[in-house]
Amino acid sequence: MIKEYSISGMQDTRSGFGKGLLEAGKANANVVALCADLTESVKMGEFAKAFPERFFQCGIAEANMIGIAAGLALSGKIAFASSFAAFATGRVYDQIRQEVAYSNTNVKIAASHAGLTLGEDGATHQILEDIGLMKMLPNMVVINPCDFNQTCAATMAIARYEGPVYLRFGRPKVPVFIPEDMPFEIGKALMLNEGNDVTIIATGHLVWEALEAAKLLDNEGISAEVIDIHTIKPLDTEAILRSAHKTGCIVTCEEHQYNGGLGDSVAQLLVRNNPLPMEYIGVNDVFGESGKPEELMVKYGLKSQNIAAAAKKVIARK
Repeated sequence: MIKEYSISGMQDTRSGFGKGLLEAGKANANVVALCADLTESVKMGEFAKAFPERFFQCGIAEANMIGIAAGLALSGKIAFASSFAAFATGRVYDQIRQEVAYSNTNVKIAASHAGLTLGEDGATHQILEDIGLMKMLPNMVVINPCDFNQTCAATMAIARYEGPVYLRFGRPKVPVFIPEDMPFEIGKALMLNEGNDVTIIATGHLVWEALEAAKLLDNEGISAEVIDIHTIKPLDTEAILRSAHKTGCIVTCEEHQYNGGLGDSVAQLLVRNNPLPMEYIGVNDVFGESGKPEELMVKYGLKSQNIAAAAKKVIARK
């Protein structure tokens, strides 16, 4: 039986971050925000208006922004540093490694415009390696929420968490289907649909596509279990292994490279505990390109039809 999720609207996940940051700022006067000349794009504007004394515009100087955020964190602040994901990770990896992860400072790297769905800005801005870059750093928590409500809840949750966090979100408007009052627990997966034939593990924008794929499979008599992995590190190993034992095969889905992403984390878990057939949905070792987000999702095989096809393929391998 497919569990039905109603769409309450279409909103971008970056706006969920903006709302969550504002609420976190209201709840705790130690929350500060830093931006690299992209205040409106990363939705920090409302926080800046409400708490101008706690907002720091660092200009196009991302390395400096990370260093300032680390310094503020060491002085007792909860520092949110935000830019486009391509700039918030690859451009400043050394500073993140040394001043945030190695030093274990309470910095939250809030990265917008991640993945292919950045669209027309093209390959230079469509970072598809960021999850891998961040999850390989000791001490770093990596979170990739799926819709507006979950991003808002995740932002408030990481404000309460002590330590480095990488929070990834995007620009396109996507279905809002997670209930507004759904609790967000770092490191705990969400079971969205129970099934017996195949496990579909998805993160970020592809969670909704995974639910749509489950409907397609149900029409063919295939029972798909759908799990939302919003926290890629630490991974909810118990939930994954429990589902793997039940269904005997897995498909992972992400708007990221195969290499270094959610799929790699799941594969490492399985090979150590319960090797079984697995298929990847993601970008296979190529850069993105300019195009409308929906067109790119189709071209790179990230739609529900692709997930359903991968599910049937992996079931045949059992």
